[in-house]
This record gives sequence, structure tokens and C-alpha cells, in this order.
Amino acid sequence: MDPTRARAGLLQPEIEVDLGAIAANVATLRAGTGRAEVMAVVKADGYGHGLVPSGRAALAGGASWLGVATIEEALALRAGGLRGRTLAWLVPPGAPWQAAVEADVDLSASAIWAVAEIAAAARAAARPARVHLKIDTGLGRGGAMAADWSALVDAALALQADGVLQVVGLWSHLAHADAPGHPTTGDQIARFVDGVARAEQAGVRPEVRHLANSAAALTLPAAHFDLVRPGIAVYGISPIPAVSSAELGLVPAMTVRAPVSHVKRVPAGHGVSYGHQYTTSRETSLAVIPLGYADGVPRHASGTGPVLLGGTWRSVAGRVCMDQFVVDAGDDVVEPGDEAVLFGPGRHGEPLAEDWAQASGTIAYDIVARMGGRAVRRYTGDAA
Repeated sequence: MDPTRARAGLLQPEIEVDLGAIAANVATLRAGTGRAEVMAVVKADGYGHGLVPSGRAALAGGASWLGVATIEEALALRAGGLRGRTLAWLVPPGAPWQAAVEADVDLSASAIWAVAEIAAAARAAARPARVHLKIDTGLGRGGAMAADWSALVDAALALQADGVLQVVGLWSHLAHADAPGHPTTGDQIARFVDGVARAEQAGVRPEVRHLANSAAALTLPAAHFDLVRPGIAVYGISPIPAVSSAELGLVPAMTVRAPVSHVKRVPAGHGVSYGHQYTTSRETSLAVIPLGYADGVPRHASGTGPVLLGGTWRSVAGRVCMDQFVVDAGDDVVEPGDEAVLFGPGRHGEPLAEDWAQASGTIAYDIVARMGGRAVRRYTGDAA
């Protein structure tokens, strides 16, 4: 379909997700990881692409694990019929640990209190919990500090000896993998290797050791270990600012489009949208696009966000509003119902999510993960 023309049946804004692209991206990642398995990260509603459909497509593409932030996300995957290995890692005290254990969800622990709560849940569920111990190798976020690592390992092994949990994974997360060659990455790998060695010397026999995110999965074999955890790359977006998706063999899976809702001619000097940050320089046509910041269009892209309309790239004219924004179409023929494409895979000349990120002063992760609101999500591709 050529997105420069109106598409019959486009009656409201929509987010098209090509599940075939997700499956193909995972296959591309899998082909480059050697013996390491792939954990496709589908947290945050599949980075805006849909949790369960994205997970299903990722498995079809060759992922053998799924990764999420919260237990609730893991349970939603289970409710959607996805029964394979799933890890949840961002869990506060008092979370539904028992439900996770009963659903055979792997759980991460960065501190002794977490191991204790998991053990209590396992006893209540009358089955051992599967636990991944996390060490902070330099990101400064989750994970036990090196000075606390041995105590965490010992506490987990004591509970393993009691039969209430199994330490099945050791892991960490990289801080600068999106900057290939950054010196901290080598340091983090070395710290991870040391942490793994200390845990194994204490008696841990992990099924998987994992460190690599999208960027490291694509560019850093030394970080692959037994399992890689790609996130944004699963959805076809480059995790490395200096390298395009196409150069990495990835295909963006999301297209955001909307029908023009109103067109009118206005004279020169006519203010547009709140605050009149944009004023027409001549008689022109203004087209209203019914998507706004309530639907995920970043307000920071006011005056800069790119849109493909009528075969031409145009910019948001004035401020992005809650429900809509305006495009100056000049003297081109634009009619209500014509299709405006905010971003997509770029096959027909439309902007990419990266273009919106640049226009907004953010990253493409932020652009795709925020899209939703009242737009209808539609799935296409073989994996649909």
C-alpha cells in the first residue's frame, strides 16, 4: 500500500504493527548470537506494539525466552497462552510473588529481602521458585553491589538447599553498549565474569548467564554468554544512534497514520494552534490531523514533527494539542480523509520513529512506547 494516498476504510487514527517484521527481526538477532539463546523483551506492552502479539511473534521468530519488567506483565503473557520461559525483574516488596511462582515465571533478585520474599511465596505455592540473581556491574540501577554479592549468593544457596528455590540465572545490564568501543563496556564484562565465577565457586550452577541488551546482542559477541536480551531491536529500531536499522538488517514494525479530519484555506498572517507559535506566511491550506499528546504524539515535537501527507514531508505547524495537530499543506490538494503518516518503516518515503525522536529531543524507544491513546492498533504480517 502506498501511504501517500488515502486508504479506503481509514476512518480513525491507527497504529499498524507488522508482526512478521517482529518475527523477522528476532530471526536476524538469533542468527547473529551463535549458541546463545534469545530472550525477546516485551515489557511496556511490547514497547507499544502489544504485549501478547509481540511475544507470540518473537517466539515464532526463534526467541526461546520472553522478558518483562513486572509480574503483572508476565501473568498477562500466561493469560494470553504463552507458556515458555519468562523472566520478570522489576518487582517491589509485597508484589504477587506467589502468583508468579505458580505460573512458572522466573524471578530476579538483587537483594536478600527479595530472595526471602520469593522463598516465602514458593513455600505457599508448594513448588520451588526459579531465581536469577543480578549483580550491578556498573549501570547503577538494579543488581547487588560487588561487596554485597557473596551475601546474596549465600542466602539464595541456603534456600536452594532447603528446596524452596533454584538459582537458574546470573545476570547484569550494560550502561554504554549503544556506544560501541566505550571503555566501560569491557569493564562491565570483566566484572560480570568475576561475579559469575564467585557465584559458581560458592556452588551456583546456572542454566543461563546473561548480560547483552539489543546493542550488545548485535555488536558485541563477548557479551553474549548463554542468553541475550534484545528489546528495541526486536521491533526493528536501531539501538545504536550512529547505525541505521537497515544497516543492522532490522525492519521497523510500527506505522502510525491518521485520516485528515479538516482542511481549510486561511490568509497570510493567520495564527495556528495555541500560542500562535506558527503564523502563516501566505495564503495556504491547513490540514488537521486527529492525533495529539493524549495519543502519544510528543508535545516537544511542536513545530518540528515530520508528517508524510500527499507525498510530501511536512512539519507540525504550531503546538501539538491533546487531540490534534495542524499541518500547513500550502497550495497542494489535500482533502478530508487523506492519509497522513507520522512514521513507519520508511518503504514509501515516510518518516521513521527516529525522525520523530530527533524532532522531539528524545530517543526512538520513547516514541514507539508512548503511542496509543485512542488510536486503534491493527496487526498485519504472517505472524498475525
